[in-house]
Amino acid sequence: MTRPTRKPALVLALASIALTFYMWLFLHAETQAGIAALLAVAAIAVALARRTGIAARIEAAGTGRPALARLLAAGSALALIALFHDQHFVLLMICVVLLYATAGLGLTLQFGFSGVANFAGAAFFGIGAYTTAVLAAHTGIPHLLIVVISGLIAAVIGSVLITPVLRTRGHYAALVTIAFGILFKTFIEVNDVLGGPQGLQVPGMELFGYAFNDGFSIFGHEVSFYVSYAVLSLAVFGGIFLIVKALERSWIGLSMDVVRTDETAAATFGLHIARWKVIAFMMGNFFIGIAGSVYGMVTSFVAPNNFTFADSLLMLSIVILGGLGNAVGLIPAAVIVLMLPEKLQFIQEYRFLLYAALVIVILLFRPDGLLPRKTRLFFSQEAPR
Repeated sequence: MTRPTRKPALVLALASIALTFYMWLFLHAETQAGIAALLAVAAIAVALARRTGIAARIEAAGTGRPALARLLAAGSALALIALFHDQHFVLLMICVVLLYATAGLGLTLQFGFSGVANFAGAAFFGIGAYTTAVLAAHTGIPHLLIVVISGLIAAVIGSVLITPVLRTRGHYAALVTIAFGILFKTFIEVNDVLGGPQGLQVPGMELFGYAFNDGFSIFGHEVSFYVSYAVLSLAVFGGIFLIVKALERSWIGLSMDVVRTDETAAATFGLHIARWKVIAFMMGNFFIGIAGSVYGMVTSFVAPNNFTFADSLLMLSIVILGGLGNAVGLIPAAVIVLMLPEKLQFIQEYRFLLYAALVIVILLFRPDGLLPRKTRLFFSQEAPR
């Protein structure tokens, strides 16, 4: 038995360090010219990496060491959180990227795995956030349990919506979810118990007696209270990511994929079409509700305008840019969709137009998403024996 070479580990480590350093520069950049220069450097670096074979070596290394690739990705995120430990806005952006990517995992389970349309992602995100606002303010339930309950309520409400979705096909099913998203926003706007258009305050997270909003200091250096939320958001994303990848490799993921690909063939092999779609829809909404619950605590405030149809399209654009069914592509897609407009202020007014154009380009020329198909293997395949 030969000992595995250390080269793949070295390649992955160097790639992780380079990516962390680049994101540090990107998040530190404040001038529009500096941000544009960094984007140009990224484009040139990717092109050179492909021409010189460096990208292929990184892909091969990730394929052979998927567990290490996941560990280094988590380490890079933690390093960024540590580097920006006292900068509230940057940490808030990191939290939002991670939580929207978590919601994208739920949509990936629905769209990418089983082919169930859901254009109301923001509504289920809002259900999780509003449930947390009510339960955290008026009950003594531990906040960690509230997060789980919020996800369960989103799943239960989704189980009611899935009935009309299953009775329709194609764009009609999409219209059902769009109508639900509009109905949800209207309901919370006119409901004075839920704060109406003014919204609700959300109590901060408390975990084992520690209040996240209190903040803390290390060796006399003040640390932003968002550090705790960023670590929590990373843990939530990482945990749900592992669940989704485990489902993808299991007979459950295979069954969902058959249902999505060919319902007739699935029925021929004895698969219950409606049952698998219900499972995918409820499980996806459970994940989205959990993400919304943590998001409500991070922002400390929820209002109807935070959960509009435009926000659902934002989540959907992240899923499409990352590649339908590709959980690995969600983080880079979320960075592009959420962080880039914050850094390039001049595109704020046109961001939805740019998202639409970018989604169209991706669908036409790279239907697998931003990342090459092999890149997915970093986090999904088992290492060769």
